[in-house]
Amino acid sequence: MTTTTPRTPAQQPWEPALSVRQVLGLERVRAGQPEVVAGAHRLDRPVRWVHVAEAADVGVMLSGGEMVLTTGVLLAGDEDGQGEYIRSLDRAEAAAVVLGLGRAFPAPPEVMRSAAERCGLPMVVLHRPFPFAELTEEVQSRLLRRKFAAVSLSEAVRTELTGLITAGAPVQRLLDEVARHAGCPVVVTNLAHRVLATAGERAAVDDVLRDWERIARQAGAGSADGWVRAELTCRGEGWGRLVLCGYRGERAAGRLLADRAAEALVLHRMLAGDGTQPGVPAGSRESWDSWEEQSARSLLTDLVSGAVPARQLLPRARAAGLPVNRRVFVPLVVRERETARPARVLRRLGLPGLAARLADDHVAVLLSLAPDQDARALTAHFATRLRAEPDNSHAVVAAADARADWTDVPAGLREAQHVADAVADSPAAALDLPPVVRLRDIHLRGLVRLLRDDPHVQSFAERELDGLLRGPDQDLLPVLRTYLATGRNKSRTAQLHHVSRPALYRRLEAIQGRLGVDLDDFEQAASVHIALLAHDAQQG
Repeated sequence: MTTTTPRTPAQQPWEPALSVRQVLGLERVRAGQPEVVAGAHRLDRPVRWVHVAEAADVGVMLSGGEMVLTTGVLLAGDEDGQGEYIRSLDRAEAAAVVLGLGRAFPAPPEVMRSAAERCGLPMVVLHRPFPFAELTEEVQSRLLRRKFAAVSLSEAVRTELTGLITAGAPVQRLLDEVARHAGCPVVVTNLAHRVLATAGERAAVDDVLRDWERIARQAGAGSADGWVRAELTCRGEGWGRLVLCGYRGERAAGRLLADRAAEALVLHRMLAGDGTQPGVPAGSRESWDSWEEQSARSLLTDLVSGAVPARQLLPRARAAGLPVNRRVFVPLVVRERETARPARVLRRLGLPGLAARLADDHVAVLLSLAPDQDARALTAHFATRLRAEPDNSHAVVAAADARADWTDVPAGLREAQHVADAVADSPAAALDLPPVVRLRDIHLRGLVRLLRDDPHVQSFAERELDGLLRGPDQDLLPVLRTYLATGRNKSRTAQLHHVSRPALYRRLEAIQGRLGVDLDDFEQAASVHIALLAHDAQQG
């Protein structure tokens, strides 16, 4: 009887065990001069317990994972019994059999050896007399110590993570703590292996993400050494995985740690979704159902800030699911309070990209297009579809020119953000904005915004507008803003402010009197316009 794929002994996922190889490496065992005569390729099988037995039918007494010690005294001279003895151990999923050589068998019995080799059961003979009691005592005590340590670790980790959750700690804080316990990077993915969150030492995390697709396949197949995975399941539905990447401790402890971490993340999600977590309002999703957005936000924020070199962020972008090889990148910033709308439009159009909220009403969008795609046409199509969303017709979509080099993306995002900010305070209805606003479209407004923090510009704006800023009639400032933004079009200004032409004339006269200027004079009107742009930029 041959078995090509041995079954795993029945045990708890976190139950500690020694491998057959580790048992044979113990000092007490080496004193017996052990020799592996069969199943040498299976020495990494876990040993859950050590059992001394001379009964020929010992297999019925086992539950799996035992290392059986015997002298074979009842098997001497019975070759059929010797072969059946090995086969019964294999059926019982024993970890290994250790035969003490002596009066019953002065040399390894060939029938037992051959049967063990066919079954893939490690068979070890001891060439020197050896008290089995010492081996059982050594192994059992080690297993018990491991089990106690595992239980202690389990309770410590559970208590610590639960405490963080009840204190309202964010998810990242939980993952950082798990990474500290694990001593290796921690990665959370969705079911498609897209990276949602990471924790651990930055360089080590980047090394993991650099080759994430291959690593994810190996971890999923269980073939990666030190990679421990736990499923994330909420209300019976799987939604992701947590992976300890390169855990160097005992695998049983790693399994326990991963399971406890997964429990904590699921609990955090449930509390956040129900609004019962401290600091999380009722009905808040705490972005749990949009972990993709959290991952995108972290990446895009680092790109915009320039705190991390763009090349170092490339593995994170690839792991987050953004195509990066031989692509053209289009940086966008949308003035929009709901991040879901740009992300939803991307999905509907089938455009590869990331979308994340950078501020209260700024959503950064990074498109990744093939070189042969029309970047301008697709960007305009995206903007049109976005404005077609309910109550979103006035959304501002600012863009930088497409970037063929990933390292140029941060500058492109900052440019798009600058353009979006430059038009933010403008009366949108009074401006003839194109579907996608670019640097060339903001003209003077963009220049003034760049200079808004200059003390000379600030002083100029206060001096030019002093009569209105200090006056009692603050409603004159919006009228002036609209009048100048429409190119001093009195009819359009009256229409936008819902006043008659005579009423508008009276307000314009009041404005000119307060400021001491003639708005019909181009140079004076331009000076006031620049001052107003500077004032609005400073307020923004």
